[in-house]
Amino acid sequence: MDLGISGRWAVVCASSKGLGYGCAISLAQEGVNLVMNARSADVLEQAAAQIRAQTGVEVRTVAADITTAEGRGSVLAACPQVDILINNAGGPPPGDFRNWTRDDWVKALDGNMLTPIELIKATVDGMIERRFGRIVNITSSSVKAPIEVLGLSNGARSGLTGFVAGLARQTVRHNVTINSLLPGVFNTDRIRTTAQAMATKQGQSLEDTLAARAKAIPAGRLGDPYEFGQACAYLCSGQASYVTGQNFLIDGGTYPGTY
Repeated sequence: MDLGISGRWAVVCASSKGLGYGCAISLAQEGVNLVMNARSADVLEQAAAQIRAQTGVEVRTVAADITTAEGRGSVLAACPQVDILINNAGGPPPGDFRNWTRDDWVKALDGNMLTPIELIKATVDGMIERRFGRIVNITSSSVKAPIEVLGLSNGARSGLTGFVAGLARQTVRHNVTINSLLPGVFNTDRIRTTAQAMATKQGQSLEDTLAARAKAIPAGRLGDPYEFGQACAYLCSGQASYVTGQNFLIDGGTYPGTY
């Protein structure tokens, strides 16, 4: 299927690896030019080089902290026009809420709620004016079913979800959609970090913990970041213009609810 987005420009945050990279490569395969962002310049350049070689699209890189005003400014300045915005950032660390300070909460909110809102604020009016825009927020399955050790993420990402729910109904008439992808357990560095915390708490090895998590997933495996990226590409397509304000759970069937 031709998704109708060849030649568009996308900003993909935290895209040097993991789910962000899966989204970047999937968009590039559809002919979308990219501005890729991450904090580590070396890893980012390596990822960009792979995408250029595989797809031939133009890829610009900005190594910066997207949670800062300066970082956001640099990323946006590198993009001729933002047709597609993929909001993504590393999640807060696991832990017990009794040990978190106000600064821990502010940092979590800044990274996983306020930064995406600032990027939306900076780009949505241009999208409306051009009558095309696709915004996808990578959040977490914890928005649907809270994860005990990820209280910071549960709170911050739920706040973003609530904000987007209102805005998405205002922009869709201008062919600007805003949706969220809620990943379950994917084979990423982030999952290995949270799994390590769980393994330490339970006195198990990381390998045993990951195996147990895979066994608990109806699909019987961890997710592949590329298949996550393919879902993202569809939400950014011309065909998805009637889809907005939705939270798509991609978790291998883990969530037990009907709705």
